[in-house]
Amino acid sequence: MKNIALVVGVSGIAGSNLAKELIAQDWIVYGLARNPKGSIEGVIPVVADLLDTEGLAIALKEITPTHVFFTTWMRQATEAENIIVNATLVRNLLDTLFPKKCVMHVALVTGLKHYLGPFEAYASSGTLPKTPVREEHPRLDLENFYYAQEDEVYAAAERDGFTWSVHRPHTLIGHAVGNLMNMGITLAVNASICKAEGLPMVWPGSEAQWNGVSDVTDVRILAKQLVWAATTPEAANQAFNVTNGDVFRWKWLWEEIANYFEIPFEGYKGGVRPLETVLLSKEKVWQSIVQQYQLQPNTLNTLASPWHTDADLGRPIEVFTDMSKSRKLGFTAYKSTKDSFIELFEQLREEKLIP
Repeated sequence: MKNIALVVGVSGIAGSNLAKELIAQDWIVYGLARNPKGSIEGVIPVVADLLDTEGLAIALKEITPTHVFFTTWMRQATEAENIIVNATLVRNLLDTLFPKKCVMHVALVTGLKHYLGPFEAYASSGTLPKTPVREEHPRLDLENFYYAQEDEVYAAAERDGFTWSVHRPHTLIGHAVGNLMNMGITLAVNASICKAEGLPMVWPGSEAQWNGVSDVTDVRILAKQLVWAATTPEAANQAFNVTNGDVFRWKWLWEEIANYFEIPFEGYKGGVRPLETVLLSKEKVWQSIVQQYQLQPNTLNTLASPWHTDADLGRPIEVFTDMSKSRKLGFTAYKSTKDSFIELFEQLREEKLIP
């Protein structure tokens, strides 16, 4: 029997790249999104709102997925609201699929906030778990919608009999336009503006992030791990960290990015200098760049998500991960982080998204 995937959040950075990987591996792929943003060749679109149970049931009426990949979330004003809404998204989907008795595996994408707490927690307190973070670290005594989403998957798995996997990437680097959290494109847009204005690329974050060890996750590595865990019996019913497999310090990578764009740079100089504050006033500059280089007519806000980049780079703590668990079970995919960024920048140029 051919595997049938339902990718929930197919228009996002994780979901879109996962869909491409599944298509490449000859899966039947349905892509669910509330507001689809373009089409992916080979993906069967499903338009549905996970908070609308009646509409969801209608949208999934003829679909019997063997594997569900949950890659989306909805940002709310508080973590308490995040918990309510994002747990509901998972529960509504799995409850809708329950009568079909078709699901064999559910994969949930969360992230390193599992170990750090929500943005507000680590941005203010800087409470650091032992690094590198490992999957066996206990949950924090903090509100966290990741935990609520996990609990929905666990409860449904016990009820329905499917296996599950949870995937915890660090900052995702990859291609997706209009994504809520996209550091790679944000840095590319910022560097392009700096170059146009003859300014250095200024480090926006903390001293701990500038000097500390870090890692990131290429979305293509995440996609490969998701498919691997969904089809490897030894990986069933487990959580996995997922990063590129190398580590770096931003004080090295920042210079490498500046060199790619052929602009000077400034490192940490005694305080955080948020990128969001800078980019808020640059829409006119960006539009002049768009016109000069005949780029695709995107607004700055469509491409860049500086709030998320600031949250990551502004952490007052060092964060990196241990990948031993999945390595021992046979997941060996690896990516050079410098290559992740440079390949993304090259793709953005080819698609006329940056000059």
